[in-house]
Amino acid sequence: MSVLKPGSRVVAAMSGGVDSSVTAALLKSQGYDVIGITLQLYPSDTSPARKGACCAGADIYDAKTVAQKIGIPHYVLDYESRFRKAVIEEFADSYAKGETPIPCVQCNQKVKFADLLDTAKELGAEAMATGHYVRRVDGTNGAELHAAADVVRDQSYFLFATTQAQLDYLRFPLGDMVKSDVRAVAAELGLVNAAKPDSQDICFVPQGRYTAIVNRVKPDAARAGDIVDQAGAVVGRHDGIVNFTVGQRKGLGLSGNEEPLFVLKLDPVNARVVVGPRSALGSSTMQLRDVNWLGSQAEPFEARVKVRSMRPPVAAIVTPLPNNSARVELAAPEDAIAPGQACVFYEMGGSRVLGGGWITAPAAVAA
Repeated sequence: MSVLKPGSRVVAAMSGGVDSSVTAALLKSQGYDVIGITLQLYPSDTSPARKGACCAGADIYDAKTVAQKIGIPHYVLDYESRFRKAVIEEFADSYAKGETPIPCVQCNQKVKFADLLDTAKELGAEAMATGHYVRRVDGTNGAELHAAADVVRDQSYFLFATTQAQLDYLRFPLGDMVKSDVRAVAAELGLVNAAKPDSQDICFVPQGRYTAIVNRVKPDAARAGDIVDQAGAVVGRHDGIVNFTVGQRKGLGLSGNEEPLFVLKLDPVNARVVVGPRSALGSSTMQLRDVNWLGSQAEPFEARVKVRSMRPPVAAIVTPLPNNSARVELAAPEDAIAPGQACVFYEMGGSRVLGGGWITAPAAVAA
C-alpha cells in the first residue's frame, strides 16, 4: 500500500540544512525520481533575524548547491505571504492572548504539510520526504507516527498535528538514524553543508527577542497593567503581558518577598499578570482544543504525555470530548503548564504518537 516502487517521484523538502540535504541524497541513491523544493519564507533581499535560522538566502543557496551535487532538479517557491499569515501573525496573536505558542508546529501544519504537500501532488509525486527525526511505520489502519530512534533528536512532539492523510503521503528517511551518521553521510558525499550548525527553532525572531515581532505585528498588545497575587492584590506593574510566560521568574521587578514569585497566569482581558509561589505552579488537569487523533479513540485511555518538547513524557489519562477537545489528567502534577503549548499523547510502553492538542487552561493543584 505504501511501498514506493523504484523510479517513483518523490519531492524532498530542502531547507538548506544537512538533514534535509541527506534526505534528498538518500532518496536519490535508492533510485527514486527526486525533486528538491526549498521554500522562500522571507523577502529575497533580506535574511532572517538571527544566524542559524532556516530558509534564509544562504540556505536557499546551500540547497541549490546540494541539489546540483547529487544531480536532482531544484525549485524555490515563494511562500513569504503564506508563512507570514499562517505562522508569524498567529504567533503574535497567540502571545497577545496570553499564550505561549509553538510556531514550528504551525509551520509544519499549515505550510510544509499543507501547501507544500499539495504542490508535491501537483508535480505528480507519490510521496513527500522531509529531514525530520521521526519514524513512519506502516500499520494495519494506515501509517503510524513514532518517535525517532535518536531520542535526543526526536521531533515527534512538533509533528503531532500531522493528519492521517498527510502521514500516509509523507516519508522520513532519517527516523532510524543518529545525527552523527547523518553528518558522516553528508561528509562522504562532499555536501557543502556537512558541518553546518543546526537551525534555531524560531527562525523569524530577532536575536531571540520575540517581543519585537509581537509588538510589530500586534502593537496594541503591549498594554501596561498590574501584577497581582493570587488574592488579586496589586504587587507591581508591567509593560505588557507579551513580556511574560507561565512559569517565568526573572523580569518581574519584584523583591523583598518571603519566597520567590513566579508567573502563574496571564489575563489579557484585564492586562494582569498573576504571580505566586512555586508551589502554586503545579497542575494535574488540563483541557485541550483542536485535538488531532492519530488512531481512533472513543473512550478514556492511558498514555504517556509531553507538555513541553524537552520534558520527558509522564503517565496520564486522556479523555476524548466533543468538538475535537480532550481532558488530560496527569498521574503527578507538572509545573508551568502554559496555554498555547501542546500536549502530545504517546502509547504506554511504546513509541507511537496517538495524537495531541493545544492546551487551553490547566487546573491548579489544590493547596
